Order: sequence, then C-alpha cells, then structure tokens
Amino acid sequence: MSRHTPLPPARTRRVLALIPLLGTITLATACTATEDPPASTSSSAAPTSAAAAVDPTSQPPSASASGPVTIPTSAFVELPAELRKSPRRTVPVEEALPKLCGDEFGTGGRQVTASAAMTVTYKEADDNPSNTPQGMVHQTIFTFGGTGAADYMARLRTSLEACPSYQQSGNRATVKTEALPGVGDEALLLTRTWPNTNVNGEHTGGNGSSQIAVARVDTAVTVFNDQGWEGSSGNPAILDRVVRDGVRAIDAWQR
Repeated sequence: MSRHTPLPPARTRRVLALIPLLGTITLATACTATEDPPASTSSSAAPTSAAAAVDPTSQPPSASASGPVTIPTSAFVELPAELRKSPRRTVPVEEALPKLCGDEFGTGGRQVTASAAMTVTYKEADDNPSNTPQGMVHQTIFTFGGTGAADYMARLRTSLEACPSYQQSGNRATVKTEALPGVGDEALLLTRTWPNTNVNGEHTGGNGSSQIAVARVDTAVTVFNDQGWEGSSGNPAILDRVVRDGVRAIDAWQR
C-alpha cells in the first residue's frame, strides 16, 4: 500500500445514539440522480441510506443522544466506471466481515451506534464485458459512541496477534498484519496467503492471496475485505484505491 497524507485532526461531529453491533439494516427508497441502483435489491429505487434500527433489547441511548445514526450510501466507496463490473449493493454486515480464527472483526460491543455494509464488484480496466469479474470488495462501516472506535482498533490488534494462521477450506492460511500509515486516523493492512488448489482440493503449486484493510476515521471504523472471484487472489492495487477513496468518502460524510 502506498503512503498518503493523513486526514485532518478529528472534528466535533454529530451526537450518536447507542445501537447494538450488526443492527437491523433498513433501506430508504428515495433515490438521487447520481446513485446507481444496487444489483441485488428487489425494489426499482436505489437506496440512498443504510440506517441501523433500534433493537428493543439493547441498552437505552445515552442522555446526550439526539436520535439514531444513519449511514448514507454516499459514505461508501464506489469504483470508477472503468473498474466497476456491477454497481455496489447492500449486504448483511455479518456476510461482509472477514472470518479468520474467530469473530475478530465483529467485536464492536455496546458502543456501536450503527453498522452497514455494501459490496462492489470489480474488473480489470478495458476488460471484455463478457468476462467474469476479477473480484469483490466488501465494505463495512461502524459508527461508535465515546472512545468506541479506538477501542475497536485496540481489540482488533490484540485478536490478530493471536491469529497468525487459520484453516481455510482445509488448508492453512497465514495472516500478516502491518500498520497502514497515512490512511485515516489509524489503519491496519492484513495479507492472507494460502496454497492454491483445484476443485478437488489438490495443491496445484504456488499461493493465492488477498488483503483486508481496516481504518478508523474519527468515530467511525471501516473494514474492506477483498476477495478474488471464486477463490482466486484479490487485487492489491484495486484495494489500495478502494481504501483511499473509501476513507475520503467517510471523512467527507463526517464534515
């Protein structure tokens, strides 16, 4: 990943209400002239926001809360047309988050005020339209109250230290974790590597790899999970662009 200029210092932002991790996602039906319709939605209107609804079993909002948090579609990354195989679409958070040794990426706790996820499917530039996609990037955004975002990053680092490898389709996949400077207020880059196999699970030589990036932008954390098409390797260059553009989108939303 390339180095980039850090975002400006954290600013005072909207007051957030307490909503549990992986809350129910509700979609608005209004659309804008610039928004592409998600490929998997049954409605003909493109959702313009992904809001985390209040769970009646959760803890009550803090005394300073003014209402539930809404994560708009504009806060999510969208690829340029030359790299976009299909428009971004909403997905359940639990499906978008990576799974390694355990639930490392889903441990937001009670300080999570909203969560939502979208997937963008990418291709190589100038690729034949009839070709299969090159891969997908699943993006999850969490918003937090108090110090929740920084706490999430600290817990994630601890969990990843205990997960240098894990089982993937019967094979051992290794995990390399490193700091990702110049992205958001703090960020991590994970590289997963596994032995290539055929449809019968037999090793064919060489390794496949894909990456995960996690960035904190003030009181929000975003997780980018790059997956190559049908188990192939991901594209680090595209993920690099997605991460940089995605962090800028979140920063613009929080202004």
